[in-house]
Amino acid sequence: MPGSRLRLIAGAFAALVAAGPVLADDSLVYGKSDPAAKNGGKITVGSLIEPPSLDPFLQGADARIRVSGLMYQGLFFEDQTGVPRALLAKSFEVSPDAKTYTFKLREGVRFHTGQSMSSADVKYSYDWMRDSRNGSPGAGDLSSVTEIATPDATTVVFKLARPNAALPMTLTNKYGAVVPKDYFAAKDAGTKFNEVSVGTGPYKLKLFRPNSVLVLERNKDYWQKGLPHIDEVTFATMPNSAAIVVALQNRRIDLALFSRPQDTEQLKNVPGVEVKRWPSLNQKTLDLDVKYGHLKDIRVRQAIALAIDKEAVMKASIAGYGTVIGTIVIGMQDSWGVPLDQLANQKVDLDRAKKLLADAGLADGFDIDLTTIIGYDWMDAGAVTVAEQLKRIGIRVHIKKIELGVWIRNFRAREMGFTFNDWGTTPDPSLLYYRHFRAAPQGADFRNWNNEKVSALLDAGQEEPDPVKRKAIYAEFQKILADDPVSIMMFSADLITGQRDRLKNYDQHATGWYFGLIKAWLAN
Repeated sequence: MPGSRLRLIAGAFAALVAAGPVLADDSLVYGKSDPAAKNGGKITVGSLIEPPSLDPFLQGADARIRVSGLMYQGLFFEDQTGVPRALLAKSFEVSPDAKTYTFKLREGVRFHTGQSMSSADVKYSYDWMRDSRNGSPGAGDLSSVTEIATPDATTVVFKLARPNAALPMTLTNKYGAVVPKDYFAAKDAGTKFNEVSVGTGPYKLKLFRPNSVLVLERNKDYWQKGLPHIDEVTFATMPNSAAIVVALQNRRIDLALFSRPQDTEQLKNVPGVEVKRWPSLNQKTLDLDVKYGHLKDIRVRQAIALAIDKEAVMKASIAGYGTVIGTIVIGMQDSWGVPLDQLANQKVDLDRAKKLLADAGLADGFDIDLTTIIGYDWMDAGAVTVAEQLKRIGIRVHIKKIELGVWIRNFRAREMGFTFNDWGTTPDPSLLYYRHFRAAPQGADFRNWNNEKVSALLDAGQEEPDPVKRKAIYAEFQKILADDPVSIMMFSADLITGQRDRLKNYDQHATGWYFGLIKAWLAN
């Protein structure tokens, strides 16, 4: 099973907290270390997509998160095993009522600007992120926080209105980061992220030329001594997967993460190139905006779900290099998921789908636009397949391709329509579900669901410290999501990398993000 390496142990983190102060273990941060590692050299990573911007607070695209985690850091790191590891925090304690988290910060950490990091910077950064007026997609994840205090320069205290079992995982790298105090006082602060990095991470921004190249250079003052090993990483934007394959064959690039695993078939017998398969915390979905056209009717949403053959879409999109899912990513299925045979609307049933449409007054079907994102190659074949499947129940699909930046604007404006989506998660169910499905203002409710019962369940799941009770809460949520499919989670694609054999100790993180470059090294 592709996700077997990621079978999360429910309650592992809870057990750590119960044992007393949680201390950082640097050997577990950013993957395994290699005692044979050498420093130096440059590599090029081929990519089909680039981040619309490098703003770690406001830019929600996975294309941004993949690279910004190399420059920006939170208090924790999202370990592959589902345990948040202390990062900029060196230790922390949780009060008996689980409403106060006290963090001791590492000393000697410097920003890329040269100034030392203190508790004032941590407070400023997370206060800015959690202020809904600033528009960060991650603000809702911190809605339980009422105050952040700084008793001294190396201590930060998060005070909560209610327990939040997902707080440590929230303070990782997906949204937000620790930046210098008052950074956003400058009017051009947001755009400046594309010119100069101001994080604490192992790499600094050297150059970002949109639609062309992104170059990161080694942070010589990085607080983890000896890291990173590679001096410079260039992310080169390429037109298609065929170009990436040729670039690997010709040694013009050293690494690529393929969105369509079948494209790596040509590389399997190329000397000096390795193709590797990794488990995933990513999912490919169809999202249904409840405000959009006929999707307002739950019967229409159910009919669409009943017409979708997920296995066929997966085969067309990624040649079967993945696993069909129900309501959770494959890497979390064993720990948090409901078995697919216990979920509604998972099997194709065209007769029932047609009846639902007829009951909704749409016996003759209707026309609808299906949005895909340019650069996400798997969506092209997937969209054609979905269109053919929905045609069988009278829904006439018109495929509309848009740029990632436009898609992100629509997403944040809650104007998703009917669209493909491609997103990864940190391994906690609250981080997977809360922002997406909880009603505003605590959540973003991107699909305009506004489901009161769901919101109450997601609040309860976030607050409940007992992992067994938490799992039951999220099971109930998943059953509601399956019955009213505002998001049809189709499959988790295995992560497939092609890399030159001179790149050593590269471990692809299950999120699809490039943390593995921090401990990777070059043999020549």
